[in-house]
Amino acid sequence: MLKHSLRCLVGLGAAGALVAASATPAVAAAEIEPYFQDTTLAVGSTKTNRLLLYADEPTTLNDVSVRYDYRSLTNKITIAPADGQECTAPEPGVLVCEERYGVSLSELPPLGSGIHRGVTQQVNMAATQDAQVGDSGDVVVSFQAAGGQRGSYTSQVRIGEGVDLAGGPFTTHSSKPGGKVSVPLAVSNAGKKTITGFVAVFDLSYSIRTRDRFSNCLYSDDHLISCEFDEEIPVGEGLSTTLNLELAKDTYAPTNQAGYAEFMTKADFEDLTRVREAVGSRAATAGNGPKLTLAEAPIRARQADQTDVGPGYDYTGWTIKVTGRNGTDLAAIGDALRGRAGAVVTATVGFRNNGPATLDKVNADWEAATHTVVELPPGTTAVGVPASCQLRAGTRTYQCASEMLLVAGKTYTVEFRLRIDRVIPNARGAVLVNAPCECPAGGSFEDDIKPANDRATIVVNAAQGGGGGQGSGGDSSGGGGGALPITGSPTGLIAGIGGLLLVAGVGVCVLARRRTSRFVA
Repeated sequence: MLKHSLRCLVGLGAAGALVAASATPAVAAAEIEPYFQDTTLAVGSTKTNRLLLYADEPTTLNDVSVRYDYRSLTNKITIAPADGQECTAPEPGVLVCEERYGVSLSELPPLGSGIHRGVTQQVNMAATQDAQVGDSGDVVVSFQAAGGQRGSYTSQVRIGEGVDLAGGPFTTHSSKPGGKVSVPLAVSNAGKKTITGFVAVFDLSYSIRTRDRFSNCLYSDDHLISCEFDEEIPVGEGLSTTLNLELAKDTYAPTNQAGYAEFMTKADFEDLTRVREAVGSRAATAGNGPKLTLAEAPIRARQADQTDVGPGYDYTGWTIKVTGRNGTDLAAIGDALRGRAGAVVTATVGFRNNGPATLDKVNADWEAATHTVVELPPGTTAVGVPASCQLRAGTRTYQCASEMLLVAGKTYTVEFRLRIDRVIPNARGAVLVNAPCECPAGGSFEDDIKPANDRATIVVNAAQGGGGGQGSGGDSSGGGGGALPITGSPTGLIAGIGGLLLVAGVGVCVLARRRTSRFVA
């Protein structure tokens, strides 16, 4: 089972654009694992959901049919097409929809993650007037595709009270790298029923940290993930507190760093994270200090499951203007290889972020922070190329995309397997970091503080003493190939990638849809 594939499960469905590479048909049938998020519904409200499909290799599914079996909730909920797909209802409590196009499963960031995802068209889920608070049941969502590919996932649905959380206003602050910032965390009740407990889920840029360790909050290293509150919020009232944040010393300056908090009911948060233990994800860590509280308010037991029926403005955010100057030096890494004619050698090439600043280019366009061009030495042919690299038409050069987050002090390399067709003394190729790129969201990093080291060489010579065909990296450093993987980077949290973060132990893209709605008119 692809349990590791389920570690990036939630919030991706509405993002749509979170794809790092175009899917290509797989040679053999990939193992597909489906996921359909749990849902809490309130009478009179509608939520949109979709089936997510995961695999450990890229693939395209054709002639896809998706079946929604909600007979355990017949007359309690309805499921209807949301994207204009062709659907039929063969019996009460069953909906069958045909995908108009094939479903492509493409690799999720970071490059080289090995987790590929595709999405089906959306459906609308709603509670009927016959539903009562406390009703619950299952929705079995199954798919089948050409070639015999099939699978199913059982999702939990419950009926709760409808409430409406609203976040406070966005605010702007300033600090230098390494400085401290206090920001407001405010939430109010915009609905018609008292809110009894809620959760704040944070989406903070990589450079935004906290040293507080509240017992009702979850953390991954110095990154704040979420906080759960028992306080009630009466209708028309609000609560607030102050968060003490700080910027990492390797924050790029000048720049703007952004942070957001999405408020959700406890039931909605449970829907988001219930699967974490089942997939064996690494748990976030609860703090061991006092509780973070939002002003003084009576605390009472949660009377019923609640769900947010007005999620369009349930978040708040902060912009931190980083002052001063703190730049980045990306230094190219080449290699020195030896081998006989006909031998296959491995060139480990790429770059190192010499700092002092981390380069954080995470944004809604999912573009690389920089691009590296690798020119093959004469007399060689590439027989193994990283997935993140593409041959430039009519040349012997490959353009390689980096990650969006390049951490200061870390090395990023890929491996090219080169066949030596003929031995040419000191045959030289090149590695150029920060290479120009005609990319949809812009080119490469143009403000490198030491461009003199942006270029390195790949040198190929004859094997010494008639030796073998495997080269050694004279000036290479760092680890293995594939797609410019981060060497020694934090695990479990890729902060800021549209909300790609560790939430209660699940590596998920929680706020991707929020990011999309903020910046798309």
